[in-house]
Amino acid sequence: MDYKDTLNMPNTDFEMRGNLAQKEPGILKNWQQDNYYQSLLKHHKGQKAFILHDGPPYANGNLHAGTAMNRTIKDFIIRSHAMSGYYTPFFPGWDTHGLPIENAIQKLGVDRKALSAAEFRRKCEEYAHEQIAQQMETEKRLGQIADYEHPYITLKKEFEARQIQSFATMALNGMIFQGLKPVYWSPYNETAVADSEIVYKDVKDATIYLKFPIADGKGVLGADDNFVIWTTTPWTIPSNMAVSVHPDLEYALVKTSAGNLIVLAKFVDRLLEKFNLENLGILKTFTGKEIEGATYHHVVLDKECPCLLGTHVTDEDGTGVVHTAGGHGMDDYLVCMKNGMPPICTVDERGYMNAEAGSYQGMFFEDCSKAIIHDMSEKGYLLQVENITHSYPHDDRLKKKVIFRAVKQWFCSIERVREKALDEINNHVKWHNSFGQKRMNNMIADRGDWCISRQRLWGVPIPIIYCEDNSPIMEKEVFDHIAELMNEYGSNVWFEREAKDLLPEGYTNEKSPNGEFRKETDIMDVWFDSGSSWNELIARGDGYPCDLYFEGSDQYRGWFNSSLIVSTAVNGTAPYKEVLSHGYVVDSKGEKMSKSVGNVVNPMDIINQNGADVFRLWAMSSDFKEDLKLGPSNIKQVSDQYRKIRNTFRFLLGNVNGEDFNPSTDMVAFEDLERVDQQVLVLLNDLIADVRKDVLEYNYLSANKHLMYFMVNILSSYYCDFTKDILYVSAKGDRRRRQVQSVYWNCADALVKLWAPFLAFTAEEIWTHFSHLGANSVHYEEFPEVKEYAEAEILRDEIKRLLEVRALVTKANEEARNEKLIASSQEAKILLTLPKEEKELVEKNLGAAVAQWLIVSQVELVEGETAVKVEKASGQKCPRCWNYDEHVDENGLCPRCHAVMEGYKLIHQN
Repeated sequence: MDYKDTLNMPNTDFEMRGNLAQKEPGILKNWQQDNYYQSLLKHHKGQKAFILHDGPPYANGNLHAGTAMNRTIKDFIIRSHAMSGYYTPFFPGWDTHGLPIENAIQKLGVDRKALSAAEFRRKCEEYAHEQIAQQMETEKRLGQIADYEHPYITLKKEFEARQIQSFATMALNGMIFQGLKPVYWSPYNETAVADSEIVYKDVKDATIYLKFPIADGKGVLGADDNFVIWTTTPWTIPSNMAVSVHPDLEYALVKTSAGNLIVLAKFVDRLLEKFNLENLGILKTFTGKEIEGATYHHVVLDKECPCLLGTHVTDEDGTGVVHTAGGHGMDDYLVCMKNGMPPICTVDERGYMNAEAGSYQGMFFEDCSKAIIHDMSEKGYLLQVENITHSYPHDDRLKKKVIFRAVKQWFCSIERVREKALDEINNHVKWHNSFGQKRMNNMIADRGDWCISRQRLWGVPIPIIYCEDNSPIMEKEVFDHIAELMNEYGSNVWFEREAKDLLPEGYTNEKSPNGEFRKETDIMDVWFDSGSSWNELIARGDGYPCDLYFEGSDQYRGWFNSSLIVSTAVNGTAPYKEVLSHGYVVDSKGEKMSKSVGNVVNPMDIINQNGADVFRLWAMSSDFKEDLKLGPSNIKQVSDQYRKIRNTFRFLLGNVNGEDFNPSTDMVAFEDLERVDQQVLVLLNDLIADVRKDVLEYNYLSANKHLMYFMVNILSSYYCDFTKDILYVSAKGDRRRRQVQSVYWNCADALVKLWAPFLAFTAEEIWTHFSHLGANSVHYEEFPEVKEYAEAEILRDEIKRLLEVRALVTKANEEARNEKLIASSQEAKILLTLPKEEKELVEKNLGAAVAQWLIVSQVELVEGETAVKVEKASGQKCPRCWNYDEHVDENGLCPRCHAVMEGYKLIHQN
């Protein structure tokens, strides 16, 4: 007889192979047909709300690996909070204005100059919507649950109208002003660049040391004396307005063959060595304040310039005498303005020198630097030129140099809101990253006025209308009217109508006696767009301030920052209660991904080949607070982990399928289980507690480790390993078998719920193959509750000690197999010697089932010093269970299999 047919082998339709790339789209379709997002909310209606506000990705190109990771972690946050018993409305957002879309449109062949502003903007809007649709499909394919029917998009007219109202509130409170100040400027894009869009790169530049000859020394300096300055931007020499010295530092007038030079006293030897000059004597020393007001001859233009005092001057590098160009540096600007000297700008919007630069007019700024070096050498002013590598600001998008350039711009005053913003940072916001609070505090504490002007077309216009005398109109009535127009027509109305038609009907202003008005042509910095997105929370009634902002670590200077400023300025509070950030996605070697290097990983390639759940598992098993490595090796490692998870679930499901185990009728209560069963359920309960804690602390890596330890070490390698014999060999309705099945069912039920926020598709697939007692989707369920077990601590201690004993026997069996003493563990007889307490523990927990627990045929348990001896088991091999026994029947069956077969025959005879 073939006894295989009499065994209770696992039976499930849950496949061993995931085939996720093929299965997941079908699951996604079912979710969409089930109105999945609304159904989830319905199941949690009335519970405490948890609101994650989406930081909008930019609508240009499909999602790269970093954004896909970001969306995945956000999905973990939403799903795990829903399963923790929260009401979790979540609407995605998109950032749509700005230069990248303008550039993309022109690369598609659209001639910006051939179209009106309004027509060009409509092209930009169409392109943005195409990009949003593309990105939205990728997000859905990742398994992200969100209100995709009602996203917020920064180009929508309602959004723009609310943004105008925020601007108006700030303007009417005196926070918005126009000024001529140096700002970061991209000569390549002809626009101002936000501080948050600046990155510093090491570049090699020519740096020069120049003599500025004294004109009037105020009785301290003479006509043969020279200030010595140092600069890394020679093109700014035509813009020179003054030199600055520190009032309290000591300066020296040193005699040399190149003339008498004025430098910091502490720098004399170092500088003369650099200039290849001999020290012919220190003629005098003096503090900076003693030479305040002295003048010198400008080395390019025919004028005299003053010596000013400035505490920004340091004794760390340079000469201690600072070349001061008020139009090309913030410290320079401040010291010049303090002395009543408005800035001079010698460079136009394209980076070419203008008429203010004298003979250098028409040169590109970098070419001007070369000409200055040549001319200064010819005139005898050049003491030294050398190439140095230094950190220089670049436009983060273009990766090209920016310059400081004084232009008339609109600014947001940070000083007006700084104190309140710092209070919010330090007393009202929880920062989950260890560095978050300090980084944000320092950025706000040190931040200068925010330049919000951009010289572009595609964006929300700065809603300023000017009178005939060029004074800006800052009136609530006007702002309200413009906001109403935007809400009705969108921001294109600004570009389609004349200034007078943007004013309220019948509006007059005494500063425009002829009724003539003009409108501002600059748009707002896109960080003002996204920084006012919290308006959506208020408009939708979803909770403001929200619970959490979560984005990349670069957003401390970006979205976290602008949102804090605008929200605090308008409402007096931060828009968020908590802030969490993630690192960057890098390649498997830890290098930045780059198209030129060829190490870019496309998340859709991973999804199409391995499935979204493998990508999600990678995100879960990485420490997202650090940089995340992604490459073929990482995905292979995660795929191996996924297979372990899937195989464990398949084994559990195969042994508690609906035909074999009905949880409503076959479940054995905890108190009626064997102690080895109770121990596993106590550890399962600990796992539930750990994962519930981990997800509310956003520690998904820890949740992953806890889940994998339980599934691999407690289930696969231990409990499922030794209970297979019970499940396969015992009679179907045997009480011991039902006890084990009850443990399996409880493990499967808890584990599928604990994995559900992370393996969203696989958990749903498991749920359809599981005889559960819950909702029609696992995602409408909540995490299992943590239970109280009377002897939990004792049971934990017992399983820990039992696992140690079992490990000793497993090791001895392995050694016996290697020595060819046995071919399998079932051929073994174990002579197990244990100290009294451990021997009693094994007997108390296992009774007569010690051999079954150790997966051997026979065990002799004695008291003494710990020792394990492996012998060949005695008796015959039972053809049904493969265990060896000395007492077999005429068919070779052991007593247990003989009894089971007698019952089997009775059932089948009837």
